[in-house]
Amino acid sequence: MIKLKLHWQILIALVLAAIAGSLAGTDGALLGVKFYDVFDFIGTLFLNALKMLIVPLVVSSIIVGIAGIGSGGAFGRLGLKTLLYYITTSLLAILVGLVIVNLVAPGMVNGEPAKHLIGLSENAGDVVAKVEGKGTGDLVEIFLRMVPTNVVAAAADGQMLGLIFFSLLFGFFMTKIEEAYAESMYNFWQGLFQVMMKITDWVMKFAPIGVFGLVAKVIASTGYGAFIPLAWFFLSVVGGLAVHFLVVLPLLLAFVGRVNPLRHYRAMAPALLTAFSTSSSAATLPLTMECVEKNAGVSNRTSSFVLPLGATVNMDGTALYECVAAMFIAQAYGIELGFVQQFTIVLMALVTSIGVAAIPSASLVAIAIILAAIGLPVEAIGLILAVDRVLDMCRTSVNVFSDSCGAVIIARLSGEKGVLAEPPLQRV
Repeated sequence: MIKLKLHWQILIALVLAAIAGSLAGTDGALLGVKFYDVFDFIGTLFLNALKMLIVPLVVSSIIVGIAGIGSGGAFGRLGLKTLLYYITTSLLAILVGLVIVNLVAPGMVNGEPAKHLIGLSENAGDVVAKVEGKGTGDLVEIFLRMVPTNVVAAAADGQMLGLIFFSLLFGFFMTKIEEAYAESMYNFWQGLFQVMMKITDWVMKFAPIGVFGLVAKVIASTGYGAFIPLAWFFLSVVGGLAVHFLVVLPLLLAFVGRVNPLRHYRAMAPALLTAFSTSSSAATLPLTMECVEKNAGVSNRTSSFVLPLGATVNMDGTALYECVAAMFIAQAYGIELGFVQQFTIVLMALVTSIGVAAIPSASLVAIAIILAAIGLPVEAIGLILAVDRVLDMCRTSVNVFSDSCGAVIIARLSGEKGVLAEPPLQRV
């Protein structure tokens, strides 16, 4: 029996959802049960499963990542250069996404919010009140929320910024206690993280069913008009990823690393193709390391630290995608986000991209966090799911390429010779 890959399953689910939604409409029923209600139930159940993952997945991911860095005594010059590079490139990616989504405005159709076209059901007035009620005082409130008075309450209320800050502290200071206790704690959190990755992977197996329910519901109530803003959203994300991949990162290679970017594209081609097909920077990591060491000529000392860390915390494409998705949903509701709200999106996209597991579609969890932070309903993720798999493939390739650029730049700044020189490239 042939087993279809997930993206093909989702594509088939999209086609079936379009057919089922258009045939059923909002009034179609069988034995007194409306098809529309069935679609709504399936979609809501899938979204609830995604929300269920948020707290344990993000907390365990960050604690394990930070503890892993600290336990190796790697917070020296190499560690600081690496973290500075990753924060800088993620921030640049977010800003690229922010500029493009403001210019293109994919959430607007003919000058009007696309809310009704894409079937967002929550009252727009209520959403506007939640978001626009935030003023300049909320900028200070963002930083106050970073230090929650009650971590458990913060987790229950979805105040992820405070939970992320606590997780960063917990992971760092976990390495400062006696080794016997530190090892026990690390094993616990590593075990939890592994379990959450398994659960996330299991939930994503139901993504085709979830996509079917969510898209069929939209088509049943709005028709095919929903695909117009969705197409513009897709092009906005791809455009932003292309700018970061073809302009920002090559400029960093050329002017900071002082190497030829074209040689690096050639060196990383096998890893980029693998990242595109698997949608997982973690699964691509062995090949990424091989390409960086053998084809680009970076030392094992640099690549063995920079690349595994990058697969955990450096998610340029994911951060850009999260930013564009949140802005798209706000535009669809007809909400003009001010400086405070956009700053919140940038900050949350930066910190959540660090805490997102390196597995397919885990960024959907991060988008839910950002939407909650600025007062937008999480249900709007439903339509984005229709194109998420293809965009996941694209942004994973950008994530992996950024990791490899970091290894090359840091190797050059550390004085390594022969990086991206002709001899290593001739062995490809």
